[in-house]
Amino acid sequence: MIRKGGVKIAITGKGGAGKTTISCGLAFKFRDNENQVIAVDCDPDTNFALALGFPNPADIKPISQLKEMIAERTGVESLDKPQTFFKLNPKVDDIPDKYAVSHNGIKLLVMGKVCKAGSGCMCPENTFIKRLISHLVLEKNQVVILDMVAGTEHIGRGTAANVDVALIVVEPTKLGVLTGLNAENLLKQSGIKKISFIGNKIVNIDDEIFLKENIHSDFLGFIHLNKTLEQNRGIFKFDKSLEREFDEVFKKLVMED
Repeated sequence: MIRKGGVKIAITGKGGAGKTTISCGLAFKFRDNENQVIAVDCDPDTNFALALGFPNPADIKPISQLKEMIAERTGVESLDKPQTFFKLNPKVDDIPDKYAVSHNGIKLLVMGKVCKAGSGCMCPENTFIKRLISHLVLEKNQVVILDMVAGTEHIGRGTAANVDVALIVVEPTKLGVLTGLNAENLLKQSGIKKISFIGNKIVNIDDEIFLKENIHSDFLGFIHLNKTLEQNRGIFKFDKSLEREFDEVFKKLVMED
């Protein structure tokens, strides 16, 4: 589906579907296959750092809270009041090197909450974050994994734009299917051409059949409910069965040069 390295992947789905689980598994798989991985937490709940095993994840300051820096870069006096005019192309190229934290072979950027009530998401913070996501430069064997906000609203805001591949995580429920199909439609409208599904929280073959019968699109694989994940209290770790399932997903996702 994609060439090895040099790719930006957005993981999306409804709340609780397991986006962060899938994001972690793929981040570790790309890392273990000699890629430089930049993990980007776009979810306001900021669970990606914890799941990846970063020490003291609560101490990682989200980019959106760097208010003085964002105000300066977007050309406004303050972010504490609504802004009508601000720079749409602020300088962001130095942000990854300055603010990414590293652990266990993975770099992490935490975006944080970007939208204000009533702003329609046209605010300096959101513009800065979208610009940063778009700017992340990909070199050979560099992979960006975006753990997106739950639901589909972010797709309409354009924060999932400028990615190479979108993976929609679905659980085997009617609501999961409905949200997944809606996300697929919005992603196609946004111009993303490579879109696939991953079934998560699978219990048995009936769950796989249910998803395939209701979603007539490409599935990269199915990840079963896993006791190891439940026992690790939010920290992602492979066991043999989980790693085997992610190996299958990874092989379908990556085309060797």
